[in-house]
Amino acid sequence: QVQLAESGGGLVQAGDSLRLSCAASGRTFSSYAMGWFRQAPGKEREFVAAISWRGGSTYYADSVKGRFTISRDNTKNTVYLQMNSLEVEDAAEYYCAADRDRWRVGVPTTLSDFGSWGPGTQVTVSS
Repeated sequence: QVQLAESGGGLVQAGDSLRLSCAASGRTFSSYAMGWFRQAPGKEREFVAAISWRGGSTYYADSVKGRFTISRDNTKNTVYLQMNSLEVEDAAEYYCAADRDRWRVGVPTTLSDFGSWGPGTQVTVSS
């Protein structure tokens, strides 16, 4: 298990960019695939993006493909979410999550694949 803490959220205008960071504790970070989810008020938590434990594979929700980029720096125990061309519909609480299993083959994409969660960071997008 790893402990996670997101940062970088804030208020931006539509069309702007924002980069979220997720710092992880523990020496095993590099063995976990990582993901980002988001939850808007009144809606279910939804998958945004994920990256394999080595960083060589990524997967995105269709709604963010081409606009968001997930990356990781295993030397800093940190995973990032670069969000460009933000839309009002992107406004939500964003959560970082670590895979339930270590050294997974492939990229996890469902809620049940993830076992550790950060407290979230709020992203607000004004029109």
